[in-house]
Amino acid sequence: MTQWPEIYEKLPQRAKDYLEGRKLDEVECIIADIPGIARGKAVPAAKFAKQTSFYLPDSIFFQSITGDWSAADEEDEFIERDMILIPDYTTATAAPWTAASDWTLQVIHDAYDRKGNPIPYAPRNVLKKIVNLFHEMGLKPIVAPEMEFFLVGRNVDPSRPIEAMIGRSGRPAAARQAYSMTAIDEFGAVIDDIYDFAEAQGFEIDGITHEGGAGQLEINLRHGDPVKLADEVFYFKRLIREAALRHNCFATFMAKPIENEPGSAMHIHHSLIDMETGKNAFSGPQGGETELFFNFIGGLQKYIPSAIALLAPYVNSYRRYVKEYSAPINLSWARDNRTAGIRVPISGPEAKRVENRLAGMDCNPYIGIAASLACGYLGIKEELRPSKRQKGEPDEDENQIPRIMGDALDLFDEADKLHALLGEDFSRVYSTIKRSEYDEFLQVISPWEREHLLTNV
Repeated sequence: MTQWPEIYEKLPQRAKDYLEGRKLDEVECIIADIPGIARGKAVPAAKFAKQTSFYLPDSIFFQSITGDWSAADEEDEFIERDMILIPDYTTATAAPWTAASDWTLQVIHDAYDRKGNPIPYAPRNVLKKIVNLFHEMGLKPIVAPEMEFFLVGRNVDPSRPIEAMIGRSGRPAAARQAYSMTAIDEFGAVIDDIYDFAEAQGFEIDGITHEGGAGQLEINLRHGDPVKLADEVFYFKRLIREAALRHNCFATFMAKPIENEPGSAMHIHHSLIDMETGKNAFSGPQGGETELFFNFIGGLQKYIPSAIALLAPYVNSYRRYVKEYSAPINLSWARDNRTAGIRVPISGPEAKRVENRLAGMDCNPYIGIAASLACGYLGIKEELRPSKRQKGEPDEDENQIPRIMGDALDLFDEADKLHALLGEDFSRVYSTIKRSEYDEFLQVISPWEREHLLTNV
């Protein structure tokens, strides 16, 4: 690609490889809103090459998942101020599903105000802020997210229950097929497109497995910088949806899309690197665990309840926290024990890490990772010690984490220390949006109510 050298020189190698011998037609200038939806504008390559910034109204961060506007702006009037969007060329990647009509790049942008200050309620800016707090301590956070999702039949009528997709055998996907290669083969065509799209975008998949739900898959990503990995999850959600649509099905990241099936989590693995030595700060010289390791776990145990509204952002999210459905509803920590909410996987000293198993796949990856890291950060700052390690099946105390959205928001609203880290403006905007969504949901009369209450009470 030589027609736009102004663009080409700034691109990462993965994007250069994709455009080799091709004419770039369009660039999608995107940013993640509070729910994690890609917002922005598509511009011709010629226009993108000539401009250094673009503009969007800050009101995109005041929209709920339904598209309604919340009263989140701190000003008396809703004036929709312009934000300045600056491209982060390290995020430039292909949009391979558009290749039939044109050659398109996606570029994530960072949002600033007119004075050059980061927009405080932009999710990517929030995560950057938390990462910088660790850097100030001489620590480099590393994360590895796991993405669970369902492939389901097309559902164009919201009043109908979601059903498992039809596999290559012509039968609906079956449940209780965890780690089944036969179940993987049922969705081979979709998975092949996921692999192809990921390769075109330069993303490395660590593995794909079938989970316990009907048509439920998990993709593991390689560990790395939190902002980079959040970018990848953000990209992957769109990538997977596009691959599914090619095969007459939907990919959904709802926490609990199908009744009586397990939910979908975004397990987050954390480790910390000492920036001076380059070694894992969770492991001591003799291979044992450091105080930082235990402090981080202590922070997760103490502050996750207050952060649940960020890790489980919708009313549906709380349907995942059900006993005996593979979703921990406890704050216990354990080694090599998937029933614990906080797990320490088997690893050597160089790969010592802590896994937060409470985050849902429906959370915004920037916000979810930022919230989880913030909990661990507070544990380090306050030198918190965790509870005694759980050696068996944890006690699923329903009071350990909130079980409904309203209670979760109440806890978050009182979490002054989390607000200080994430940003007061972000915390206010987030809470306002989620309150509006919750209030709207409470107006909905469910099929259960119509079935059991209509003629019986």
